[in-house]
Amino acid sequence: MTAPYYQDEHVTLYHGDALDLHHLWCPADILVTDPPYGIAWNRPATKSGAAWHNPGIQGDTDTTARDTALHHWGTTKPALVFGDLRHPPPNWRRALVFEKPSVTASGMFGAQLPWRKNWEPIYVLGTAWPATPATRSAVITTTELSAGGYSGYTTRTGHPHTKPLDVMHHLIQACPPGVIADPFAGSGSTLIAARDLGRHAIGVEIDERYCETAARRLAQTILELT
Repeated sequence: MTAPYYQDEHVTLYHGDALDLHHLWCPADILVTDPPYGIAWNRPATKSGAAWHNPGIQGDTDTTARDTALHHWGTTKPALVFGDLRHPPPNWRRALVFEKPSVTASGMFGAQLPWRKNWEPIYVLGTAWPATPATRSAVITTTELSAGGYSGYTTRTGHPHTKPLDVMHHLIQACPPGVIADPFAGSGSTLIAARDLGRHAIGVEIDERYCETAARRLAQTILELT
């Protein structure tokens, strides 16, 4: 039996490979996750910015981990999956847009054409989404001013793919009732947002560094609320 790495009355977080532990998170009702995109992202060290070096995340050389997790999840239950336009998941129904902070130079680094890479898709999957009036914008923004730099939301957690909490709140608020699963929990934003909204959530993270970050963030937000 796998013991939780962190647990409170709403959230259970496991350290391990989500593909091996699919029996723990697949019984949930809604999947909200930011998996490896298959883009092999990394940030090399430079003379002026060695402190910002980041080798990326495990399993990002291809989409095997994501696609295997989605196979375990199935094609019926609702899912929201962050991704990349070059590697969309199978059976996606439509795409939302996460517009990254516009106050700073988001999306400039690595761009070799006139347009910044300051947005990314969120794929909607699953046939069991309830029919509801279309009252929400498909373009989701954040009040955060920056992702990187000295005070950005990825810098604060140390995880290169951290998503802002207000973005995760917006997504989860639009989901039908039920338990949220995040098999690629990273720094824990999905789990924190789910708990903020009174949801139960189950997460798995393969990298113990980020599992510890998620557990610390979850513990800190519990203290802030008491």
